[in-house]
Amino acid sequence: MSLLNKKNIISVIFILFLIYLGVISKSYFDEYTSDFIDYSFYSSVLEENRKIFIRLPHHYDSNKSYPLIIKSDGNFNLERWDRSIVTLSEQGQIEDSIVVAIPNLFWSDSRNRDLVPPYARRDVQIEARPSDVNSPEIFGKADLFLSFIENEVLPYMESTYSINDNRVLSGFSAGGSFVLYTITTKPDLFSGYFAFSPAAWYDDSVVVKEFTRGIKNINNKPLFLYLSLGGAENEIITASFKGVLSAIDLDGPINLKSAYSYSKDAGHVENPYVSVPKALNAYYEFRAGKQ
Repeated sequence: MSLLNKKNIISVIFILFLIYLGVISKSYFDEYTSDFIDYSFYSSVLEENRKIFIRLPHHYDSNKSYPLIIKSDGNFNLERWDRSIVTLSEQGQIEDSIVVAIPNLFWSDSRNRDLVPPYARRDVQIEARPSDVNSPEIFGKADLFLSFIENEVLPYMESTYSINDNRVLSGFSAGGSFVLYTITTKPDLFSGYFAFSPAAWYDDSVVVKEFTRGIKNINNKPLFLYLSLGGAENEIITASFKGVLSAIDLDGPINLKSAYSYSKDAGHVENPYVSVPKALNAYYEFRAGKQ
């Protein structure tokens, strides 16, 4: 091989490496930084460094107290949340709120680990889990992630910002299954729960089955659950969504109020964008006693 050819190969490799670095850098800034407050800390619960994005009201006043919204999907639709809250609060339909968005880890795949309930496989499957497949490490760790929120994120927000007891948990897809898990295991942690296109189909819809079992035990303060699905989503997620609605109709306690919507022609990714203002409006109608 001639010296010229070697130089050409090295140049091509170097250019490809620069392109790779550019792609990684863009992905990092898109997924792991925000236009709001980025706060990083070590989580003793998860035994790793984590980050949260904090969206404050545009005219935040520490002498006032604000509702708190925690969303599990990081930067996904975070600007949509900001614009929707600004518009609806200016119209007097909702209260301006603090939003805490929790991104997935950037250098490792933590999303399924954190958001899949501990009764479903984190390597999500449609088929039922065989009874002999039950090693602890195969299951989701939503219980740990919920403990992280309850024992680290919430205390930090309470000690740093002025928040009140009007609190919402929101999640999309796997985050929606986390919402369904949370409302049946720690129902009093939040007053509102939004599940957009919830992934309730894991392991032959085990999320639906556990939600049906757990919903019967939600008997305390008034709670609100908002569910939405895209009209163009596939049959599997649609069937599990209808299973969740059926469980609410049959076994939902009197203190649980719910609302749901179908986003016409919307796919899985588009549905949450459509749903944000609808969920906020429905939740504040519930708080006003209109539901």
